[in-house]
Order: sequence, then C-alpha cells, then structure tokens
Amino acid sequence: MKKILLKTLGAVGATGFALSLIAGSALAADKLTLQLKWVTQGQFAGYYVAKDKGFYEEEGLDVEIKPGGPDVAPPQVIAGGGADVVVDWLPSALATREKGVPLVNIAQPYKKSGMMLTCRKDTNITKPEDFRGRTLGVWFGGNEYPFLSWMSHLKIPTEGGKDGVVVLKQGFNVDPLIQKQADCISTMSYNEYWQVIDAGIPADQLVVFPYEEQGVATLEDGLYVLEKSLEDPAMVNKLARFVRASMKGWKYAAENPKEAGEIIVENDSSGAQTVEVQERMIAEIGKLLDDTGTLDTAAAERTVDTLLGGTSDPVITKRPEGAWTSKVTDAMKEL
Repeated sequence: MKKILLKTLGAVGATGFALSLIAGSALAADKLTLQLKWVTQGQFAGYYVAKDKGFYEEEGLDVEIKPGGPDVAPPQVIAGGGADVVVDWLPSALATREKGVPLVNIAQPYKKSGMMLTCRKDTNITKPEDFRGRTLGVWFGGNEYPFLSWMSHLKIPTEGGKDGVVVLKQGFNVDPLIQKQADCISTMSYNEYWQVIDAGIPADQLVVFPYEEQGVATLEDGLYVLEKSLEDPAMVNKLARFVRASMKGWKYAAENPKEAGEIIVENDSSGAQTVEVQERMIAEIGKLLDDTGTLDTAAAERTVDTLLGGTSDPVITKRPEGAWTSKVTDAMKEL
C-alpha cells in the first residue's frame, strides 16, 4: 500500500511539475502589440491566421492584434506607446517620419499595390488625361498621398476648375460612384472594387486605373516600428520571430482562403463581415503578396521617386534616410 501511495504521489508531482512548466512557458511568452491600419478584414488575414493557428505561440510570442478604423492613425498609436508594430503604407510612413515620428519599415508582406481609381464607363473616361474637369473620390488620413503624387505627375491641379479635378473626400465606401456624386472613386483591387460590382454595376461597365499600371504605385501594408526598437537586440529578435510567424500566417491564408475567411469572421467583433466576401478578398490579396516579407529596396526607392517627382502638394520634401531596414528580416535567417 505504501509503495502504491508513493507512486501515486510521484505521478501527481510529475503532473504538477509539467503543469508548472506549461504555466512558466505561457508566462515567459514575449508580448507584442500590432496595430492594424483598418478594421478586421482579409487585408490583415496573415496576422489573424498566425494567431489562430498558433504560429505566434510557436515562436514564443503573445501577440495582441488591435483593429484600426477611420479614427485610428497607426503612427499616432505607436508614437504614443500603444503598439510595438503598426501596419501602414510607405507614403504615409515617410510623411510621418519627415514630421518627426521615426518610423522604420522592417518587413513588406505586400509586394504590389492594390490601389486603383474605378470609374463608371458612362463617364467616357478612357485615360488619365480625361480626369480634367471631373470629380474624383479620394481617401484621406494618409491614403491621399499616392493620388496627390499621381495628379502632380500628370500636371493636373487638385483645386478644381476646367483643367483640374475636384477632389471629393471619400468615405470608406463606394456610395459616391453608385450615387453618381463622383466620376471615379478610390478602390482596392481586393475590396471596394468588388463592392461596386456587388452593388449592381457589372465589370464591363467599369473602367479601372491601377496605380501599378500607371507607374505611380507605392508600397502598401508594410510593418513599421520606431527606430528605438531596433537598438535593442532582444527586441530585434522578438520582431524577427513575429515577422517569421506572420509570413507563415500569410502563406497559410493564401493557400486556404476559405478557412482564413472564417478566422476573420470569428475575430470580427462588428459582425459585419461574411466568410464569402472575406474569402474572395483573401484570394485577391494572394496576388499581391511576397513570399518572405523582405522589402524590395528598389520598390521603396521608386515610391520615394514617385513622391518626390511631384511639383505641387509634396508628400515629402527630401529623400529619407533610415526609413527602412533589413535588420529584422536578416535576423530571421539566424533564428
């Protein structure tokens, strides 16, 4: 009886020890907060998938994902200490950096731009020069920078008039095009363009102008941190593990868009998203992704050239220094 009791106590002790190890591991997980540029949707599927599938946990990370929205400016959030990493577009990040917030791009999951101007075919707009005298819907909050640079390249004023364009400050919807308040509106290839079609205007009644095809595409949805984060080797290691897990999440999402869509819907507190729409969005985003998350410096330089090439409404006034780094993606190779 005594031996049996000892064995039982030993088993209990072993179990308790194992549980303490598990608890210790959980407590030891490195916390990291990610601020998204917009609300929970397929645009950020890689991060939600990485969290849901345990990819962050496998890297010893406890990641909090904070949705964005119309009243959320990621650069302000990170500057105020509300996030460790933010998702932003390079034009916005560069403009923010020039204003004194030292944002640095550490990874670039999106290698292509999804930005477009979408016009109704019955406006008879067939080329960018036809924009003169028209009303164009433009997103602001940092999203206007690529558009302003494009108009500057075309030498089209943005103050209206016969030779200029009327800029309509567009909400994050497609109503101005549906209601004919604007001749063209801003859309993403994976989101608002499909909203227009879902609203009853077929693709053959639309004319699209992708920024990529116009030679004014700028990098979107990169990952940014403050310069001081890169001065700490432990933080660089944490960020390398974060990017590696995130890219694993993006790869999984692109290969499994329906499941990724389901994960998005599960994490959407608004209840506004549907699996069907999110699956379609993620499938379209898969066409824009990079496999490694490594920033293409040539693409970054093209973004800078585009922004500096304008003659009015300058997004940035000088070529930036230290605005991106391979320090984190290089560290991924050493993990």
